[in-house]
Amino acid sequence: MANRASTVTLAALGGAAVGLIVGWQLPDTTTTAAPIIETAEAETEVDSASLPSLQLGERLRGEITSASELNGKDGSRFERFTLALEEEALVEIELGGPLQGTLSLYDADEQLLASSANPAYYDAPAAASLRRRIDESGDYMVVVSGQDMHSYGPFTLTSRLMELTTSDTLEMPSRADGWLQDGGDTYSVTIEESGLYQFEMRSSDVDAYLVLEGPNGYRREDDDSAGNLDARIADFLEPGEYRLIARSAYEQEGGLYSLELGPHELASDVTLRNSGTLAMDEPLHGWFSGETLTYEFTLDAPAAVTIDMLSSDFDAYLELHGDNVSISDDDGGGELNARLYSPLEAGSYRVTARSHGGHGSGLFELRASATAIDELPSNGQLEVDSPVNARLEPGVRDYYELVVDEAGRYRIDLLSDDFDAYLELDGQGQYLRDDDGAGGLNSRISAHLEPGGYRVTARAYGSSESGNYTLQLHRE
Repeated sequence: MANRASTVTLAALGGAAVGLIVGWQLPDTTTTAAPIIETAEAETEVDSASLPSLQLGERLRGEITSASELNGKDGSRFERFTLALEEEALVEIELGGPLQGTLSLYDADEQLLASSANPAYYDAPAAASLRRRIDESGDYMVVVSGQDMHSYGPFTLTSRLMELTTSDTLEMPSRADGWLQDGGDTYSVTIEESGLYQFEMRSSDVDAYLVLEGPNGYRREDDDSAGNLDARIADFLEPGEYRLIARSAYEQEGGLYSLELGPHELASDVTLRNSGTLAMDEPLHGWFSGETLTYEFTLDAPAAVTIDMLSSDFDAYLELHGDNVSISDDDGGGELNARLYSPLEAGSYRVTARSHGGHGSGLFELRASATAIDELPSNGQLEVDSPVNARLEPGVRDYYELVVDEAGRYRIDLLSDDFDAYLELDGQGQYLRDDDGAGGLNSRISAHLEPGGYRVTARAYGSSESGNYTLQLHRE
């Protein structure tokens, strides 16, 4: 982990003056002469000891005028100040006032350490600031520059002190502030009880990135799950010692960040269950973290079963297996929710719940309902060469009875210009499904049917779709 001082000093800097010192003529490495500033008229040596001093925790006022030193490269004017800093001090300096300006920090060898980004032009001046953690005690140079050759006016340099977290161990729950520079920070965290926990890293300086490692090879990583460029890891954790690594997504980045650890806010409000029995009409909540979850249910009699998996955190995906049934669904429940519907024989079945592609994590709701086959509503009889024209309402399924008197090959078409048609045929041991078999968004089932009763289901692919449709049966 990056080293931390017992007391970390934070002082404000603002504005970037990367091009400011381009006009300087640095001394030859074999001499000890003071830096030479290139002006519009001549080269003159400047004694850094004669520069005004900037004190941490104090406000300094100044002004860029036509008498300020000249940057021979772009014609801007600048002022310089010395700043004494201790090793491991975290320095933040802010530039305020009417001046449209930038800031730069140099070490004793005139090496640029940090600079502020050039603020955009606005009607009101934009403040500039920079931060830097100091590697070696000594005198440093702060340079305030006009943004261009037309930038003049008064300014203020303000500073403040800030203590950051110095311990390598974090409690649960807790909050910590840290500074990234030349690598990431590593903390140890002890989980006392199994449960759902959340770790967040936020920063306006870097693209936050979290890594969590723990017992039995546990490892999770996250980049932007907390929104913007902030990171979040939320997961079920077993008791044990964990290692939390806070870093930036890109090695060259450095800056201030905050960590917040604690039980997940949903843990006290919702009972979560990631396996076991899925009871009809008894919704349950679970937490998906990358591994497929399995639930079971048993039917004592044939029934039409609907299973929904709903989540606002990831793209839900469902599978149903058992008694010669193997079906799956991605977005049948609308948006990123999954829905399975199928008439099932009496027996035991297995439901697997996961995300599409195994990506993402988060909270989900799983619910199932069953309707006895003889209790299903019917919209009428479907007969050969007698098309049915009807309207489908959002979230509704229309059921039709089909009686086959003579074995043969039959074709059923569900046609609509208003919604993505989805067709189902169940009965006599057959469970057939089709989405776009008739071309476009129309569906078609073509199959050999033995004499007997069947149920045809006309519905939309998405639960929110609706509109007019035509359902027709032909013998091929």
